[in-house]
Amino acid sequence: MPRFAINVSTLFTEYPLIERFAKAANAGFSHVEIQFPYELNAPCIKEQLEKHSIKAILMNIPAGDWSAGDRGIACDPARVSEFRNGVHTCAKYAQILEIKQVNCLSGKLPANVSAKTAESTLIENLRYAESYLQRFGIKLVIEPINTVDIPEFFLHSTQQAVDIIKACGADSSIRVQSDIYHMQMMGENLIKTITFHQQWIAHIQVADAPGRHEPGTGNIAFNDLFTAIDQMNYEGFVSFEYFPEHTTEIGLSHLAQWHLQ
Repeated sequence: MPRFAINVSTLFTEYPLIERFAKAANAGFSHVEIQFPYELNAPCIKEQLEKHSIKAILMNIPAGDWSAGDRGIACDPARVSEFRNGVHTCAKYAQILEIKQVNCLSGKLPANVSAKTAESTLIENLRYAESYLQRFGIKLVIEPINTVDIPEFFLHSTQQAVDIIKACGADSSIRVQSDIYHMQMMGENLIKTITFHQQWIAHIQVADAPGRHEPGTGNIAFNDLFTAIDQMNYEGFVSFEYFPEHTTEIGLSHLAQWHLQ
């Protein structure tokens, strides 16, 4: 089985964020990811991680005003300064939390901005973020998001992500965060795609589809998927990032067949 982690931004939401690290540890996880930790002071999070012997492995660069509908701003030419300030904030948190990998959300195609302009803006912002984060030993990943749930999301396929990384330069260390749920919603062949692009994949997230609930509630054959991941030259984590169908505890009881092996 792959190495599993848990996303405390989508799981254990019955509890305040500060309490979810203890819940993750009690559920048998030693590694967590946090989408946006910025509501808490980084030292407070670090205290919880150390108290419960947990390591944080991933977080997101600030993605704009989430409550106002932002889902990332990296492709918006009018918000370059805001994006780069967010990279600086992210780096500060990542250093304190000892997180070595962060994710960048491209965001939705802005109104009255061409796809070509959005792409060039994204590439320049990624080059900046990669260079800045490298100073602190932090790697950058980018995540395609399905356009069913988020219409107009700019980065929406694995191949597009790989092409953009290549456009960032032959020496770029940027990699893909492959979210199995989003891939399935976009009609990608899961095993074929991750196997073909395995050299570009540095992080994997899983949820079933449709519904984005825990594995086993939808149409994805996770036994086959996890076997394929085991057969790849993949050294990263597979993180459970889903919205529980019922409670987090009920959902996790169904995942024990995988993560407790």
